[in-house]
Amino acid sequence: MSVIEDVKAVHRDIIKWRRDLHQIPEIGFELEQTSGYVKERLDEMGIPYRTAAKTGIVALIKGGKPGPTLALRSDMDALPVIEKTGLPFASTNGNMHACGHDAHMAMLLGAAKIINNRRFELSGNIKLLFQPGEEGHFGAKQMIADGCLEDPPVDAAVGLHVGQIFAEIRAGQIGICKGPILAAANQFHVTVKGESTHGALPHLGIDAISVAAEMLLNLQKIVSREINPLNPAVLTVGKITGGEALNIVSSKVTFSGDFRSIIEGDREFITERLEKICRSVAEANRAEVEIDILEGYPPTVNESRVTDMVIDAASKVIGREDIVEIDKPNMGTEDMSFYLEKVPGAFFVLGTGNEDKGITYPHHNAGFDVDEAVLWVGPAIFVQLALDYLVF
Repeated sequence: MSVIEDVKAVHRDIIKWRRDLHQIPEIGFELEQTSGYVKERLDEMGIPYRTAAKTGIVALIKGGKPGPTLALRSDMDALPVIEKTGLPFASTNGNMHACGHDAHMAMLLGAAKIINNRRFELSGNIKLLFQPGEEGHFGAKQMIADGCLEDPPVDAAVGLHVGQIFAEIRAGQIGICKGPILAAANQFHVTVKGESTHGALPHLGIDAISVAAEMLLNLQKIVSREINPLNPAVLTVGKITGGEALNIVSSKVTFSGDFRSIIEGDREFITERLEKICRSVAEANRAEVEIDILEGYPPTVNESRVTDMVIDAASKVIGREDIVEIDKPNMGTEDMSFYLEKVPGAFFVLGTGNEDKGITYPHHNAGFDVDEAVLWVGPAIFVQLALDYLVF
């Protein structure tokens, strides 16, 4: 049988697994049900595995001969979103797979089943990474710390994401590019401390609101006036809190946001400028300031050779005409980036939106859904890639 025939033969299983997982969404690293479900399927396939990152799974399919190791990755966690899809298999526990990780797991299980059945054809290994904590919990970093890229060492890593991340990618098509595909991002929190006084006597206090406002205006100039306009970058202040009463000069204001960039040097530059601007404005106004810039995500960067291999594999599955070359990165983030910092690899997008079926809601929306009719494409590309990479 061909790869496409192999995968379509398990398409019903993939849909069933996706629906089962959709009904038990869990958050962060607390994925006992989800992880247990994936382990049961791996047990049925006879694929050995171990635990990493608390509820993560590192499974290994050994080929018939020695050779390199290719890692295929799926994230597993959901979001604290109350589902409003109206699907018969909708979640009712207050969480939701509103980012498609249920589909990611099901597709990787489908690929695992086929690859395991053909393992004796392989010269090398396939490592399956089922990862918790993608949604802001740095799950990939913990998986790496727990040795997921070792024993045997991983030579290349590939992952995918469903949905409508790029509007030009239709259902059943994939989008991919060499170099950066998603952005780096860091969160920041700033606290401005002044001195309160009556609004009628402003000279006796230090107005934290005015100081914070001056900071906000100056921070926006980092991107508009200090970053090369050809380099994608954005700085957003999404939350501001301060004030005690309408006739009191405020003694404290806090504001929080994030900044995103594609070029790694820009990320470092924005960090330095954000700190310097806030400290300078505070000093000029006799205020105090505390700045906390949190650890963030690096850009997701596709290595050229592995990207070419994914494109070649996808061409055999869906044809070159349904491979969309992404010309502008998306400013979203993905912790697949941490794996791609360690080993060469590629991350691609599978289009699963379908306007004709009413599947149009964006990621992290209570109405998010995927077109299950195209869920055979992802595992077929994984399987073809495994055969291309490890059969020689």
